[in-house]
Amino acid sequence: QVQLVESGGGLVQAGDSLRLSCAASGSIFSINAMGWFRQAPGKEREFLATIRWRGVSTSYADSVKARFTIFKDNAENTMYLQMYNLKPEDTAVYYCAANNRPWLAGARFGDEYDYWGQGTQVTVSS
Repeated sequence: QVQLVESGGGLVQAGDSLRLSCAASGSIFSINAMGWFRQAPGKEREFLATIRWRGVSTSYADSVKARFTIFKDNAENTMYLQMYNLKPEDTAVYYCAANNRPWLAGARFGDEYDYWGQGTQVTVSS
C-alpha cells in the first residue's frame, strides 16, 4: 500500500504562482509513476501531469503544459506541481495519484492509478 498526502493548496490571486506537494509513504518501492489531477465543481476529473518515479520522463495535458511543471524529490519521497500564472479557471481540488504498474508509461486516466491522496483545494480569485 502507498499513502499519499497533498499539501500547499490555498487561496491565491490570478497571476500568482503556487506549489503543491504530494508526500508518499508506505510501499514506495512499488511506485511506477505518479500524477496530478484536478476536479472543479460540476466537472469531471481532469488529468494534469505525470512523472515516472524512477526516471525523469514527464507528460502533461495540453491545457497546462505551458504553466505547470511536475517534478519530484526521490530522497524526500515527494512529488510537486509548480503552477504559474494561475487563472480563476484553475480553481479546483487537486489530487495526486500513484500507480504500481511498470508497463504503463504516461498514464493519463484515473483508472490507471492505484492510490490517491485526499486532495487539496486551490482557489484562484480574479
